[in-house]
Amino acid sequence: MSKPSGPGLPPSDDDFEVERQLRRSTRRGFAVGGISALAAVAGWYWVKTRAPERLVPWPLRRVLELDEKVGRALYSPARLARNFPQASATMPRVNGRVGIDPKLDLDAWRLRVEGPAGARSMTLADVKALPRFQITTELKCIEGWSNVVTWAGARLLDLAESTGLATLSGKPGDPTSRSGDLLPFAALTTPDAKYFVGLDIASALHPQTLLCYEMNGAPLTAYHGAPLRLAIPVKYGIKSLKQIGTLKFTSTQPPDYWAEKGYDWYAGH
Repeated sequence: MSKPSGPGLPPSDDDFEVERQLRRSTRRGFAVGGISALAAVAGWYWVKTRAPERLVPWPLRRVLELDEKVGRALYSPARLARNFPQASATMPRVNGRVGIDPKLDLDAWRLRVEGPAGARSMTLADVKALPRFQITTELKCIEGWSNVVTWAGARLLDLAESTGLATLSGKPGDPTSRSGDLLPFAALTTPDAKYFVGLDIASALHPQTLLCYEMNGAPLTAYHGAPLRLAIPVKYGIKSLKQIGTLKFTSTQPPDYWAEKGYDWYAGH
């Protein structure tokens, strides 16, 4: 039996045993933590020193490819991004001005839509003549932040069907069709072509993908993409190109501004 301990009494055997156990646990914790830290540093160094593949080390490229496979597997036109109460919408940060001309002549602006069957030049009034849709969804940035935003505009799906430019035949395209008539990709660029994105056609024709001309109940401002921008809730914000100049439906995978800098081309979430 151990001796009693307390204020004014010498430490008991139990006190010494507890202290020994604490010392042992502390030393073990420091050792495990140190080994884990060294392993993490060594692992990261190994990744960084692997051969690059499209600007990033190949192990990271495999991770990005896996992300794309998972994103494509989870995709469905019936899978909608969450719609929030309009009262929760806020003004998102600008976060990127590449390709934006704040002095763009909005009266002279035209949206050029291209496809194998031809091309069409559209005014903002032409876009607004299409059915108007409004959604309040989350704009997710690849940097980790997000904002709830209310978007209003025309569905890209409706524009594709009304122009017939998303198909080889020139007929309205069915995004669920596997006939081969529907082009597999869409490319969007700013008027100066300095910013550009590529989209798989399924995501481009998702029922929530909008050619947006209003944000939070007001017309777009210059740095938020006036007169027309993309709002695509199934993708990260890097795909929501602002100040659209050209929309092209194509059979070949188009280049993408951030993919050329090493990011994931698909960029779905």
